[in-house]
Amino acid sequence: MASLKLNKNLKLLFLLKPIRYEINYGRNASTELGEEDEFRVLELYPRKKAVKRDFFRKETELAPPREKRMPIDQDWPSVWPTAKSFRPSVVPLPVYQGYDQKRAPPGKYANAELMKIPNFLHLTPPAIKRHCEAIKKFCTAWPKGLETEEDCCKHFPVKIIENDYLHSSPIIHDERSRIVTLKVKLSDLKLDYHGEDKLIRLVGNRYDKKSGIIEIAADRCPTRKQNYDYLMYLLTALHHESHVTESWESEKTEADMEKFFFEGSRIQDKIIKTIKKSSKSISSEGDIKESEVVKSFGEAVSNILNEGENDYTMQKYKNTVLKALNLS
Repeated sequence: MASLKLNKNLKLLFLLKPIRYEINYGRNASTELGEEDEFRVLELYPRKKAVKRDFFRKETELAPPREKRMPIDQDWPSVWPTAKSFRPSVVPLPVYQGYDQKRAPPGKYANAELMKIPNFLHLTPPAIKRHCEAIKKFCTAWPKGLETEEDCCKHFPVKIIENDYLHSSPIIHDERSRIVTLKVKLSDLKLDYHGEDKLIRLVGNRYDKKSGIIEIAADRCPTRKQNYDYLMYLLTALHHESHVTESWESEKTEADMEKFFFEGSRIQDKIIKTIKKSSKSISSEGDIKESEVVKSFGEAVSNILNEGENDYTMQKYKNTVLKALNLS
């Protein structure tokens, strides 16, 4: 009987299902059993749980572009006061820029071509008028007597030309900006024939015979102010030097003259002697020299030698010769 009870107890012992406990020393360890049995996770190093926040995006209503909110009588200089890049949401104009082979030209929105080019939206007539009124108190009245261009040239015969250059590079200095040009008419210098002739010889090819203007450019000095002062000094020196008569200038012959002068020439002496021989009346050379016949002959000869031969000058020369020889 004792052995029978022992066998039954052994059977019960083997029929019992052992429960196994798994211990994980990791931080994120967890034990998953069946759906019915769940146990707490043993965390030897518990950590704080992050607070979950629900982020949600607020739906905001976008305001319409400014071009649609501006009134018709909007003060445009206040909207666009200075030069800046093109902004399509501000300009209430249907602007197009660019070229598309298949579609119409691109509009102003998302158009980089409109942002590349400069615009003059800040230089509208009301803006210019407002600027002029603001600086009007700093301006003086226009001088009387200078209403026309002729009046300005009469009172200010010397013209100074200077140039300024703009660059988009970091270097803003341009060597050409130091060049200064002076222009003045030869007739405005009030010189006699000797002074004009000497001044023309001194300036050389800087004198334009057709327009009668002397043009001198200065670029030797490093600054514009120095070149301007040099031109003023050069013009003063030329004007004073043209009045000086050197001793060697009296040695000039008719071939050295810029133009022919009948007074004191060999042609004048020959015509006087010819008229005196052919004249029946006795008259001195002084009277013949002051006669109208000699003066008209000298004028005709001067026109041929100075202006060139043409129908008018040749016909006039023919008539004066016939009249001087009493053949007309």
